[in-house]
Order: sequence, then structure tokens, then C-alpha cells
Amino acid sequence: QLQLVESGGGLVQPGGSLRLSCAASGFNLDYYAVGWFRQAPGKEREGVSCIARSGGMTLYGNSVNGRFTISRDNAKGTVYLQMNSLKPEDTAVYYCAAASQLFRLCVISPTSTDYEYWGQGTQVTVSS
Repeated sequence: QLQLVESGGGLVQPGGSLRLSCAASGFNLDYYAVGWFRQAPGKEREGVSCIARSGGMTLYGNSVNGRFTISRDNAKGTVYLQMNSLKPEDTAVYYCAAASQLFRLCVISPTSTDYEYWGQGTQVTVSS
């Protein structure tokens, strides 16, 4: 079965940090561009960050730029999202997605049709 699995979510205080992981089951994530998206209750899906297949191109949404860092470990076939200086407005379900047809680039448009596989999401809650 082909699927993505996110992990690492949880409850943290404002200013705290979390590290999310995205791993693939049934295929090698090293050959896919990967994006992170999030959706809060009552709000539309928002692009957070993405990383190209090569790892050479990364993008960040304006609301997280400077606080979040995306990376990939090809030896482990895993993509990470390091989230620092977390704010209550970061509270959302975070999803990772994988695209086979994005070669040297990635996209963070929440309406992108490029991503073929989506994970089930992991809850991130930032509250004091």
C-alpha cells in the first residue's frame, strides 16, 4: 500500500518547538518533491513549506518564514519540518504530500494538483 505518514505533532507552549516527520510506505520518498500544508478548524488549507527532489530548492509561507525549516534525510527516506518559536496561530492539522512530477522545484499553493499522495495529518496545538 502506498501512503504517507506524518508524526511528531503534539501540544506545546507558545515559543516552543516541534519537529514533524514525513515518511513513505510502499515507495521511496527520495524521488518525490514534498510539501507541508496545514488546516485549522474553519479555515482553508494553507501552504507551509516544500522541498524539491534534490533538496536544493525550498519554499516557505510568509507566516512561517524564519521560524520553520524543512529538510530531508535521503538515507532515511524522511522529510522533516522543524518548527521553532511556535505561535497559537500555528495550531492546525499538518499534512505532508508527495509529488513525482516536480523535478527541480516544489510548490506550496494550497490548491496545487501536483501532489499525488497525502498523509492523514498530525495535530499541532500551541497553547499556554
